[in-house]
Amino acid sequence: MNPLSIEWLGWIATAVFVGSYLCRTSGGLRAVQMAGAVLWIAYGALISSMPVIASNSLVLVAAAWTLLQSTRTEARS
Repeated sequence: MNPLSIEWLGWIATAVFVGSYLCRTSGGLRAVQMAGAVLWIAYGALISSMPVIASNSLVLVAAAWTLLQSTRTEARS
């Protein structure tokens, strides 16, 4: 893959991460966090960086877990 394309993926992931601060609902925040984490995982894989892959895998799992928990709590209400 072209190094410039890889760099752009990193910038897009950064933009998604920053955009998460604009979310008005916790569900929206979690969804954007998950999308950003997936982009960062792809970026980490392309640059062969295990810390990027590992940290964002944890973010993805945490965001998915909290989104699932909040969905279950709302369903019970």
